[in-house]
Amino acid sequence: MTKSDSSSESTLPQIHGPEDVKQLSEKQLLLLADRIREDLITTLAGTGGHLGPNLGVVELTIALHRVFESPKDKFIFDVSHQGYVHKMLTGRWNRLSSMRQYEGLNGFLLRTESPHDCYGAGHAGTAVSAALGFAVARDLKGTDESVVCVAGDAAFTCGPTFEALNNIAASTKKFIIVLNDNEWSIDKNVGAIAKYFNSIATNSTYAHLHEKAASFIEKIAGKTVRRMAARVEGSAKNLILPNPTLPSVIFEEFGLRYYGPIDGHDLPLLVKTFEFLKTQNEPVILHIITEKGRGYEPALANPHKFHGLGTYKVETGETDPSPTPPCSQIFAESMVRFAKADPAITAITAAMPGGTGLSLFKEKIPERYFDVGIAEEHAALFACGLAAQGLKPILAIYSTFMQRAYDMIIHDIALQNLPVRLCMDRGGLSGDDGPTHHGLFDIGYLRHVPGLIHMQPKDEDEFVDMLWTMVNYNDGPTAIRYPRGPLTGKSIKESPQILEIGKAEVLTEGRDVCLIGLGTLFEMAETAAGMLTAMGYSVTLINPRWIKPLDTATIERFARRSRVVCTLEDHVLHNGFGCGVIEHLHTSGVHTPVERIGWPDAFVEHGKPNILREKHGLTAEHCVRLVLKHLGNASSTPDKDSPSLAAASI
Repeated sequence: MTKSDSSSESTLPQIHGPEDVKQLSEKQLLLLADRIREDLITTLAGTGGHLGPNLGVVELTIALHRVFESPKDKFIFDVSHQGYVHKMLTGRWNRLSSMRQYEGLNGFLLRTESPHDCYGAGHAGTAVSAALGFAVARDLKGTDESVVCVAGDAAFTCGPTFEALNNIAASTKKFIIVLNDNEWSIDKNVGAIAKYFNSIATNSTYAHLHEKAASFIEKIAGKTVRRMAARVEGSAKNLILPNPTLPSVIFEEFGLRYYGPIDGHDLPLLVKTFEFLKTQNEPVILHIITEKGRGYEPALANPHKFHGLGTYKVETGETDPSPTPPCSQIFAESMVRFAKADPAITAITAAMPGGTGLSLFKEKIPERYFDVGIAEEHAALFACGLAAQGLKPILAIYSTFMQRAYDMIIHDIALQNLPVRLCMDRGGLSGDDGPTHHGLFDIGYLRHVPGLIHMQPKDEDEFVDMLWTMVNYNDGPTAIRYPRGPLTGKSIKESPQILEIGKAEVLTEGRDVCLIGLGTLFEMAETAAGMLTAMGYSVTLINPRWIKPLDTATIERFARRSRVVCTLEDHVLHNGFGCGVIEHLHTSGVHTPVERIGWPDAFVEHGKPNILREKHGLTAEHCVRLVLKHLGNASSTPDKDSPSLAAASI
């Protein structure tokens, strides 16, 4: 359809909420779609965010708010990173420029942000189950609201989605699932489900589906819109064929009435379709075909990059390069180098080859690279099988997503003492992505697991040494946590060395204060040590390296000779690294007071790391204040012949 040239419909009123969307003419709805895309592209250039996914659901979201009554009717978005358009249409358009900024709009849906956000999420595969809960609750309460679940095709590689599908028909009658099919999660979808959604077009039974979908469209929208776009017609993604002569619709085997595929950018068709589906008293699934990044050429050309990114130039889509390589790049380059020399090394990702850096491994050693889709539990179990057969699986999953495989880590990896290597990117604060993506819990959920070795590097060179140590350790499971971006920028030596497991690095030795700075907070400990030294205090500075096993001998020795100990960690304080230090000192009868720097017992909001660290007391200044509570005047000046802090850090 073309835009209207008439003056009466060439203007667009301000949208303050869904009620305004309902007042627009069909031609104004098309103008609204254009306006939303323009604002997304220009605004997110200054804030960063999930541009590609939101450009792909503009028409879908407008249609939902045109037909349904939010917040009475419930929209549950899988992952919810594609919820920006929903936010714009529910009274938050004027705050779009605060997206992912401190105290601004969150990059995902939050129940606390708006009554229109009935369910928050940040991990894939949760929406169908949650939406079914909404529908059953409605049935039990005797109300009549509609429940609409929007899930991407990648969500159908998640076990929970299929577990939910198994229960829908037995649990409720009135339920709508929208399968938003754009062939991408963050990276290109893989596996049998993706192939199933993409390879049926050549089957002779496609004519059955085509006629069914076309008849449905003709029924609700008339013959003039029966024609589907070539890409939609060519996909024919709904058949599963146990017998070539007996085609079966997979979703209908689960008891859901299937409709589609239809063009997810045909706004009038979407509106008419939802008006029809709203009246149905049976579970239905609507299959729509969309383009991730629609309306912005750089996003169409590079869907992976524009899934979620920082600031960029609107004209070209270019982003500023990082002055130092991020940990994911160092991880990938190291693993490729190690794997070329060791044929036992294999690499596994759960639909995150770009985010984890393993796309390089895929390019260089494709036969030993495995992307299992958004299926972290399967990934962990798959790694167990490889390890049991003598291979060296590297399981690269973000810290926040490794939580999904927790049972497998205990029951399958650790209990069997299998040498699976857990490489946890985004270990620590994840800044703009907020509480669903902060990796602030992995020390707590791993440090009590018997036999598991856990480590964190302070700089790039030590990071590579730890990776080298991991691939050469075959006596049980290992884990490493590392941040989203770069560490300190330290150069990496040509040949890595194997580190002594459970042995900390002592940078300086003192008598008044013992500072133990783990990983990314070691620099903060260095700064605090310098401040205390300038005040005349004698400071021990330790890089612990090992979360488990702790170097208990070193920690105990310096704790006994110090007046106060302070631990620093990029993790929640509850059950964190500092707790391990306190537990050991208590058991050993060491009564030196211990202060801790770390994140509070709360879900930390989104924002720039420096802002959040300042707010929550993760600063060198706060460390010094805590330490000074236990010190009077300086007991001595530093020994003249003791190594300086700067020299010890070289």
